[in-house]
Amino acid sequence: MDWNFAEANWQQLRSEVRANWARLTSGQLDVIAGRRARLASTIREAYDLTGDEAERQIRSFEERNQHPRPVSFR
Repeated sequence: MDWNFAEANWQQLRSEVRANWARLTSGQLDVIAGRRARLASTIREAYDLTGDEAERQIRSFEERNQHPRPVSFR
């Protein structure tokens, strides 16, 4: 996943992030704003994980989201 893309398109991606890490609040997602390092630290805090485990989860998320779906404007 290209985190420059994630940052630029955070509003579309945040629902995918929220689906993966349901404990993250809307306020936390606002602060993360597509920044990978902030996502990692917020996941560590919210789930009481080690840095390595948070990174493993983010890498797994990145693999599943290699090709973001286009947004429909219906």
